[in-house]
Amino acid sequence: MDEIGVALVGAGRMGAFHGRSLARRIPGARLVAVADPAPGIAERLGADRAYTDPAEAFADPAVDAVVIAAPARFHADLVVAAARAGKAVFCEKPMALSLPDADRAIDAARAAGVLLQVGFNRRFAPDWQAARALLDDGRLGTPRVLRSVTRDPGGFDPSRVPPDTIFNETLIHDFDALRFLNPGAEAVEVYTTADALVEPEWRERGLLDTAVVVVRFDNGATGVAEACFEAAYGYDVRGEVFGSGGMATMGDGRRSGTVFSGAEGRIVETARSDQELLAGAYVAELAAFVDAVRDGTPAAPVGGEDARAALAIALAAAQSVRAGRPVRIEEVGK
Repeated sequence: MDEIGVALVGAGRMGAFHGRSLARRIPGARLVAVADPAPGIAERLGADRAYTDPAEAFADPAVDAVVIAAPARFHADLVVAAARAGKAVFCEKPMALSLPDADRAIDAARAAGVLLQVGFNRRFAPDWQAARALLDDGRLGTPRVLRSVTRDPGGFDPSRVPPDTIFNETLIHDFDALRFLNPGAEAVEVYTTADALVEPEWRERGLLDTAVVVVRFDNGATGVAEACFEAAYGYDVRGEVFGSGGMATMGDGRRSGTVFSGAEGRIVETARSDQELLAGAYVAELAAFVDAVRDGTPAAPVGGEDARAALAIALAAAQSVRAGRPVRIEEVGK
């Protein structure tokens, strides 16, 4: 294929960013349709057609692939429907909210023989790719302790945040990053401490906004994932791998490499949103998806099985909070 026709399903904050990338930033991709209930979005993004029902986009013969950025609770059903329509699928994380739904999505893509990629953008960020290269060429040695951090800039509406969001939609990035930085290993046990420290009055309603998760892997390495829904200084994503051959650190939240030294000391400008800090990674993951579809690549760089593994850690983390004890990954499948 010289050009991939893509339909965007869901054009909210993240979907609109993906839509602009498909329309303007990714050679070989053409945004042909947008499926979203809000009027006027397709026109603003430069798409040829607007649909309110995703099924209409899946039936469009000009659509070769779909990008799913609808709310998380719809992801698995949309993946299944798109795959059954014969479309390659890029789905924002989480791919599903339960392991049976994750399995349904994976099975549908496999049965249809279509590519399924999931939006774990850190794998496409230069810092994380460089750290993985150090692992792959042996310079970092054997991973011993890993760390991944996500701190959002705040300003969220707690009434719109479902329970377990911190695990299923925020820390799930960190769980995937820990797996990415510990290649070949899988999580076996999870222990979590979490609380409502940003919005304490929502604690009794099940909203947790601050969490630390310890993940034990089958190769003996330990990972620590940390998240909070409010960081006064902006959007903060970092990682660290400490191995037998050395240490690699990734990310520092800076908007640029500039440091201003003045009468008040040294000042560093920090990024205020995920789309600012990780813009290149968001574009790169979609570019990799488009390239894989054009080239007929059988496996995505981050696929449904990766999404399922990260979800299993997220489910174990949430269960650990409720049970007040470590939870083995095998328990969440029961």
